[in-house]
Amino acid sequence: MAELMTAALVSLDDELGADKDAVIAALAARVTEAGRATDVEQLRADLHAREAKSATGMKDGIAIPHCRSTAVTEPTLAFARLQPGVDFGAKDGVADLVFLIAAPEGGGNAHLQILAKLARSLVKPEFTDALRSAATPEAVVAIVQAVVDPPAAPAQAPAPAVAGPAVVRRLVAVTSCPTGIAHTYMAAEALEAAASRAGVEIAVETQGSAGSTPLPAATIAAADAVVFATDVGVRDKHRFAGKPVVSMGVKRPIDDGDAVIAEALRAADDPAAARVEGSATAGDPTATAGESWGGRARRVLMTGVSYMIPFVAAGGLLIALGFLLGGYDSANVAGDILVKHSLFDPPSAAAYGLDHVAFDSGVLLYLGVLLFVIGKAAFALFVPALAGYIAYAIADRPGLAPGFIMGALATNLAAFGSVGAVSPDAPQTGFIGAIVGGTLAGVIALWVSRWRVPTWARGLMPVLVIPLVTSIVAGLIMLLLLGRPITWLMERLSDGLNEMSGSNAIILGVVLGMMMAFDMGGPLNKVAYSFAVVGIGGASLASDAPELKIMAAVMLAGMVPPLALALATVVRPNLFTSAERENGKAAWLLGASFISEGAIPFAAADPLRVIPSIVLGSAVTGGLAEALDVSLRAPHGGIFVLFAVDGVLGFFIALVAGTVVAAAAVVALKSIGRTTPVDVTLETVAA
Repeated sequence: MAELMTAALVSLDDELGADKDAVIAALAARVTEAGRATDVEQLRADLHAREAKSATGMKDGIAIPHCRSTAVTEPTLAFARLQPGVDFGAKDGVADLVFLIAAPEGGGNAHLQILAKLARSLVKPEFTDALRSAATPEAVVAIVQAVVDPPAAPAQAPAPAVAGPAVVRRLVAVTSCPTGIAHTYMAAEALEAAASRAGVEIAVETQGSAGSTPLPAATIAAADAVVFATDVGVRDKHRFAGKPVVSMGVKRPIDDGDAVIAEALRAADDPAAARVEGSATAGDPTATAGESWGGRARRVLMTGVSYMIPFVAAGGLLIALGFLLGGYDSANVAGDILVKHSLFDPPSAAAYGLDHVAFDSGVLLYLGVLLFVIGKAAFALFVPALAGYIAYAIADRPGLAPGFIMGALATNLAAFGSVGAVSPDAPQTGFIGAIVGGTLAGVIALWVSRWRVPTWARGLMPVLVIPLVTSIVAGLIMLLLLGRPITWLMERLSDGLNEMSGSNAIILGVVLGMMMAFDMGGPLNKVAYSFAVVGIGGASLASDAPELKIMAAVMLAGMVPPLALALATVVRPNLFTSAERENGKAAWLLGASFISEGAIPFAAADPLRVIPSIVLGSAVTGGLAEALDVSLRAPHGGIFVLFAVDGVLGFFIALVAGTVVAAAAVVALKSIGRTTPVDVTLETVAA
């Protein structure tokens, strides 16, 4: 506890600022001054990034800004009792008790378990009342010490048995939040307290940073209903198949735990009604409360894409680095070089007729070939990963293996004569085959998982029966029925890209640019990005390959939104709130790194002005990139992969033009009808 919190990290009845950004900045500075963080700006940026995802204000005057950060050297807890309170986004008013929780990125679990105990205590009135009446920082430390490291309670004699049968209602729950530090455990404590008031037994599995102990199978089997209070996916959701489920965000039990318990009991009494009201019920381990078919399709596709991107980024950047060292034409002789040479017997660039080897060095050529081969291996897995995790999103773990198998078929169908009279060089079914195959595998796996089987066979279902039956059925459908039409479609797409030039290519760049900016990391953005990265996977080595130009247009367009808004906050700072100006500082690096999500805080605060502006700017950039014949061999990295760019001057012309257009549009639209931003303060609320 002494390592987690000291009196120097406690602020009592101080005015740390008029808004939550100022309070966070002051507490972050205190953490850094205490020697527990190395970079106050990085810590502030990470705290603001977490705050942008969802407000950390809780009911009853509590706020818990928190994050994991590379700047934090040891888990730390800072506390402020504010006079006056500050708005942290809670529904019931301002917060006067603020706990800042900072954990190191990739740190251990020991201190996180302590933080979990603290988070559970925040929903207990006696704990917060004691903090409000504490006279000194040392008293605050002692109060916190009592809840995170309480003295051992004396052993008590077992209570006498109560005669007569009693009907006990039983629930199980899972709680999880994006960082897994605070809300996960506060929701668990709130559910347990509400269940106790209702006379209901509940067992909660906290899938947080302090580790997770899965609920025993017997406990789940005995439960009348399940509560999912999560902002991220539930791990191993298939364990709850056949149970009525109510789902919600992680903050809802904290705000109204009694209502959540009541909903779960109603679902247990009438599962059919629970389904009508939007709860997932018997046999569907993937449904989410209130989720439409369109929403479910979006979630499934986004799951596949999110798991695919690391394969794309790692593989693509390794290939680009290999080209930097060995030249792009070294890929044609990579196999021969690996077989015949080594680091101690490097190849000669002249002997292979290679003109683009860095410094004409045989060692660099060999290293470039090694990086290229590793990158190709990683890149070859992204289509199977897309299919596998689409199936996983539908059927959970039993769908994973069949999904990967369908993805592998999607990359090899063109070589199978059973698909049709196609040559091995014909286009593969690619990402379309992966989406179709992954969806097919997930649906079939979910269907098989609903089979009623004897008790002795249930253990075989997820590890043997479901993957085997699903792979056979889905594989035969893909090979015999769907492979030929999908291959034909991919051929037409490939031919269309190869023939695209001039005004058609510019129009494509404009459309892809608009898609990249419209939802900044959402479904449209991911569709455009996936279209580009799949293209460079099968692109030719020539710098004028249309797939490489599409990749350049997509990445440049994705860089524009955060850069444009960062520029706008510098040009006309009085049009933005203090929080937006702070976000603008971080947006420079986010935009330069091709992280479109850096624009989300601005768009969320003022969508009608911001979104049209950045869509316009990204459209300009996408069209210019195509018009200037910029090409790119790396799927990610922003300005940090200039070595993989052909047409660097055009790269910067397109980027600067779109950024300036978008920034000018934002400034113009924000200047219409108002000249100053509205910073929400206590004075504003009072007025």
